This record gives sequence, structure tokens and C-alpha cells, in this order.
Amino acid sequence: MDKPASAPTLFVRGLLNPAFPALIFLMFLAIALGLQYGIEKQDRSQIHTNLNNKAESMANRLEREFMVHADAISRMAKRFEAEPEMPREVWERDARNYLSDFGVYQAVEWIDRNFIVRWIEPFEGNEDAVGYNVAFSPERQASLEEAQTTGNLDISGVIDLKQGGRGIVIYAPIFKGDANNGFVAGVFQMGTLARELLTSNALESFRINIGEGGESAYELNSSTDTDPEFSHTVDIELPTIDWTLTVTPSVSWVEEQQSRWPFVTFIVMLFMGLLTSLTTLLVQLILKRNQALLKTRRELDAEISQRQAVQQDLARLETTDTLTGLANRRFFMEDLAHTLSIADRQMRQAALVMIDLDRFQTLNDSLGHQFGDELLIKVAQRLNGLSDERVMVAYSGGDEFMVCQQHVDDIDDVIHLLGQIKQCFEEPFLVQGEEHGITATMGVAVYPQSGLDADTLLRNADVALYRAKEQGRNTYQFYTEGMQEREVKRLELDKDLNHALANDEFVLYFQPQLDLNDSSINSVEALIRWQHPRRGLLPPVDFIPLAEESGRITDIGRWVVMAACRQLAKWQNGPYANLRIAVNLSGRELDDESIVEHIQEALEANGVSADRLEVELTEEIFIQNIEHNLNQLTKLHKLGVHLAIDDFGVGYSSLGYLRDFPVDLLKIDRSFITEVTRRHDDAVITRAVINLAHNLGIQVVAEGVETPEQLNFLKNHRCDLIQGYLISRPIPAAELEKALSAGLLNVDTPVGS
Repeated sequence: MDKPASAPTLFVRGLLNPAFPALIFLMFLAIALGLQYGIEKQDRSQIHTNLNNKAESMANRLEREFMVHADAISRMAKRFEAEPEMPREVWERDARNYLSDFGVYQAVEWIDRNFIVRWIEPFEGNEDAVGYNVAFSPERQASLEEAQTTGNLDISGVIDLKQGGRGIVIYAPIFKGDANNGFVAGVFQMGTLARELLTSNALESFRINIGEGGESAYELNSSTDTDPEFSHTVDIELPTIDWTLTVTPSVSWVEEQQSRWPFVTFIVMLFMGLLTSLTTLLVQLILKRNQALLKTRRELDAEISQRQAVQQDLARLETTDTLTGLANRRFFMEDLAHTLSIADRQMRQAALVMIDLDRFQTLNDSLGHQFGDELLIKVAQRLNGLSDERVMVAYSGGDEFMVCQQHVDDIDDVIHLLGQIKQCFEEPFLVQGEEHGITATMGVAVYPQSGLDADTLLRNADVALYRAKEQGRNTYQFYTEGMQEREVKRLELDKDLNHALANDEFVLYFQPQLDLNDSSINSVEALIRWQHPRRGLLPPVDFIPLAEESGRITDIGRWVVMAACRQLAKWQNGPYANLRIAVNLSGRELDDESIVEHIQEALEANGVSADRLEVELTEEIFIQNIEHNLNQLTKLHKLGVHLAIDDFGVGYSSLGYLRDFPVDLLKIDRSFITEVTRRHDDAVITRAVINLAHNLGIQVVAEGVETPEQLNFLKNHRCDLIQGYLISRPIPAAELEKALSAGLLNVDTPVGS
């Protein structure tokens, strides 16, 4: 194999490139442009600095000269304070002296304490100002009143003068507080004031704008042709007014400041680039004889590199999952078989952990497959952090991952690994800009106790995983003897569930709710049962988790709604027309966008009023996807269906959703009612829930009532409804009708006990 090209060879190869001379010329051109730009930028920076200095100088002069005039007005006010009985003739003589000495005032006024102009000098041309109220707005009146109180100067800012034109007025109070005797005021025309306070050079070379309160108040030399690139604004420090001075130079002033060096530098560098490019062309002609050899060498190196890259990709694809970057299932199983053979020789244990992401399928269906892929990548990145010489992590497919732990000395090593895996899911995952909390369920199989080969170990870890799911998810389960048999039964039941709806094997049982106000039965809860052809009547706990896992819970929920409406239709023209049926909805059913339409269609198809149907949802479902659920439940509420929160108190118990959701009933969980007469805490919580619900206008149902003592407690604390074995177990519709007709549904003779 040839050695890689040396540095001199690469240098010669670059010199022979036909584009190299042009590249050199372009480089010099770029340098020339860069130098020209840099020098021009420095010139502009210098111009900005000069302009800033000019603006600061103008502002300082304006402040200084303005304060001279303000002090003059203050001295006139002090003169008035010294001679409170000063005749008008003396005051007018003093005013004429000030007008003559300073030459910038348009007029000098004396204003009484009611803000009315009484004296003015000169009188000619200013007759309209006499008798004028200078507090012409609430803002001006407030400012003048403050000056009267404090004795400080007040400056009006740029205003329209009564004498005509725009200008400003300086008010110097004569005495302060209750002793105030009005003001001595100096009136200035803006044009006269600005030209008097600014230098002639500034007036010739700049457009000058005086701003007040963020807006332009007065502008000098507005017709001057200025360069818009250069402008500087400075604040003018004057009492009571917020002025800024914006200075924009004329085009001629900017041209005087500019240098010719940028153009000279550009021409020189361009000439140097041309000479260097021509020199490079001559060098290329000398080295042309070696071009064929260098070209062949480059092609050979490229082919070698390409083959190496292809070999690396093939090796990676054989062992790695393309989405997550983890080991794939095939490679993992080969490595697991090798690990078990080593463990057998060394008399060691090994552990296989199957990881399943909880609620992944729901998130994937609702938020999209791209979301699911990104979430899998994030999970893989965290799990891969556990990899070392004793732990291997792989992606099995779907929402499952596999972890193999070698050299297990005792079960504590496996439990420690499970704790590390759970820590990977403690922090939420940031996917598509939003945080999502994800948990994981794990099944563990340990060699050699749970299997002697890789396939058996994998199958048993999978069985343990499903057992952990049945226990509530976000947990783990070790494989034990007997799990396999239970799993076979579970799979058979899952298969039978496919045919249960088609064969009409489901039935509804009803548990009545006793109204404690009048001991009447006005509502019942519908509870599904499965009349299995071989196993007999099965309670919901035996098949509802399977239905939720397989996604068939939506179809079963629709059947329950339709069956409840059919039963209501049978009762509505008889003695049980007053009964309302409550049905339970799962979270997956509520996620179905068409659930409201289905309920409406079921009611209409059976001619049943919506207020005879009640929908129960657990507290946990209420707070999942709050915005979507609020929209769905609002539609049901508008339809007229009653809404109840089931198992209240055992979930997340946020009072916010009681305020935001259209809830009609709260069902206190049986875990509080069971010990309500013996445990102080349960009694306090039960009373608090009842009071809270009543204050919000919500009825309360207590579940699991089984003793007279519990009934008396609930009666004494104004619970609305009770439900439990003290009244009746869940019974078929026919038995319920018989019990109602016979009057058996009371606390003395519980049905089905």
C-alpha cells in the first residue's frame, strides 16, 4: 500500500491547480477590500468621534448659556422678593434692561399666583399675552404649582407661544409656599434662542434637532443636505425638562473629514495580487511534467479511503440499530449467548433486563411518529451511559430496550443496576421543545435460575415484564417459577377478548346509589362483567387491563355507553324512568375525538335524554392533557350529560380542575370511607371534601359504604349520596327492578348480601 502524500507533494499538487492563480488574485482582492473597508471604517469611526465631540460641545454650550439666562430670570425674581411693593414702572424699566443686555428674550412677564399674565415687557406686539392663563393644561398647572411650593425654577418645554411661533418659557417663582407672589417669566423664541446659544460654525455645518420627551421639538437648518450615516444624540441637562440634541453633519463637512488612503491602499494591493498570480502561473508551467503522476496518486488514495469507509459502515450496520445507535437485537443475542457460555465456565450468574416505556404507544399515536423516534433516541442516549465492560445496552424494537449484566455475584448487583436504570427516567425528556415525563417497566431474568440459554432467558424476562405491567407499571419484576403458566392463561384470555364483543358476551351490572336526603334511589352505576363461555362471570379486573393494553378498551367503552342507553330506553316509560345511569370512561376513550359524537348518537338512537346519563372519570384522567380533556368534557356538559370525578382523593387532587372543569359530582374513594369511623385523618379528609364540594355547588357520593356507623357519619356530615354493599352489591337489571319494586333497597335489608 502506498504511503500518504508528503507535505511537499501536496504543496506541488496545490500549485498545479488551474484555479490557484485565480485564488491568489481573489485573496489579494479580498485583502485589498478588507484593508479598504478597515481604513474607511477607521475614518468613519474618527468622523463619529469628531461628531460626538462636536455634539457634546454644543450641548455643554447650550446648557451653560441657557443656565445663564435662567439665572438672570431668577435674579429678577429675587429683586421682586426684595421689593414686594415694586411699582410696575420700576419693574418694566428693569425688564427693558434685561432685554437690552441679553438680547435673546422675546419678552419678560410677571405672572400672578393664579397663573395670569399681568405685566409684560415689551407690551407692543405682546398685547394678546396680557391676561393669558399660563396653566393652560393640567400638566402645566401641576408643574407650576410644584414650583410655587418648592421655589424651584420651572421650564415649560417647547410650546406654542401666545405671541405666535414656538418657544419656551422659564418661570422663576417669587417666594415659595403660601408666601408665593407669582412668577417672573422669560419668553424665548426657539429660533432666536438656538442661534444665540450655538456657534456660527455649528449652524453652518450641521442640521440640529432639539428633541423633547422622545419627539422632535425644534429643528435648525432643516434644508441642509446631510449625510444620514452620521448622526449623534446627546442629553441636555436642564432643570425640569428632558431635552436631547441631535446633530447631523452636512455632506461637505463629512467629505472634509474623509481620507484618501482607502483608495490608494486598494490599488496597491490589487497590483501586488496581479503580480503574484502571474508568478504562480509560471511555477505551474514548470511543474506540469509531474501532473499525471500526482493525479494517479490522488485517485488511488481516494479509492482506498472509500473502501475503508464502506467496510466500516457495513460493520456498524451489522451490529448497530440505525435509529438509536445502540446494539441491535441480533448482535445483542449473539453477545448474550457468548456471555452465558463464559458464565457457565466461570460458575457465575448473568442478568437480562427487558425495559418497556410506559404510555409510549399513546404518545406516539397522539404526537406523531417523529416525536416517538426522537424520544427513543433521547432514552437510548441516557441508557447508553450505563454501558461499560460489564453492562451492554441494546434496542429491541418498538418501545423496548434490553440490558445484559455480566459477572453478577449476587442479587444486589442486579437491584443496583435497576436503580441506575430508573434514575435515567427521573428527569423529563425534552422532545420537540417540550418536556415529557416518561417512566419504564422492567422484567428481569437471571441466569441460570430463569433459563439456561439466551432464548429462554429472553422469553422469561419478557414474561416478568408483562407481570410488572399488571402490577401498575413504573416498577420491575423478577421472573419466578409459575409465571410462564400464568402468562399462557393471560394470552388465552387476551385471545378470547377478541371475540367477546362479536359474541355479545359482555353484560352490565348495576349498583344503586342511595340519596341520603330522602332515602330514594335515583341513580345507579353501570359496571361491566364478562360472561366467559368457559370461565364463567369475570370481574373487570380480569380483562380491563388487557383491553387497555391491546387498545380494545375504546370499543368496549362504546358498547357500555350504548348498552346503558338501551337500558335507559327500556326504563323511561315505566316506574324506573327517574333512574340515571353512570358509566366509566377510560383515558384512552377520552382521547378519542369522536367520543362525544358517539355518546350523542347513542342517546338519540335510543330516544334518551342526556341528563339521564352520567360519565365518571378518575381523578388522574382529569389532569392528563388538561386542555384536550377540558374541551371534550365541555362538549359533554353542553350536551347535558352529568360529569363525575371517581376515586377522588387518591390521585393528584388539584383544586384547580374543580374550578375549571364542569363537574357535577365528586365520588370519595372507598379507601377513606372504610376507616372513616376509626381513623381521625380519614374523617377529617372526608368532611373537608364534602364541605369543599358543597361550597363549589357539587354533589358528593361516598363509595364503599358497608356499615351503619359509616352511614351515620356520612348523614351527619351532609353527604348527598352513598354507594356500597350496605345498600346493594352490583346486580343485573332484572334483579334491580325486582328490588326496587319490592322496596328492598334500604339500609335495613341490603340486596345481595
